[in-house]
Amino acid sequence: MGVSVDEFLGMLDELPEVKQSDGGEWVALKVRGKGFGYLWEKTETVGLKATIEEQIALVAERPDVFEAQFTAGRFGWVVVHLTKIEPDELLELVTEAWCLTAPKNLVDAHEAGRASP
Repeated sequence: MGVSVDEFLGMLDELPEVKQSDGGEWVALKVRGKGFGYLWEKTETVGLKATIEEQIALVAERPDVFEAQFTAGRFGWVVVHLTKIEPDELLELVTEAWCLTAPKNLVDAHEAGRASP
């Protein structure tokens, strides 16, 4: 169980137009200039955008894996401990964070591409 920093960064290749920018102690993850996540390599944690409902549910269900980071508007950001999460669950969460941030036409094109054989 667990995901390395390099494995997490590899997951980002699954998503179109992801840009990484160095923030000093973290790496900001953006799609078309809008942030959907942050990576702190030193602590092996990732902050991801989620709905407030999902943030609450994740933290309540597994507080050893997830922490509430902050809320902003209708979104609740959640900190994920990479060493304590399965790769498929993390890919689902990072994809959802990306979908909450990317323009609808980009999300639709990505979803259509994933659905085809």
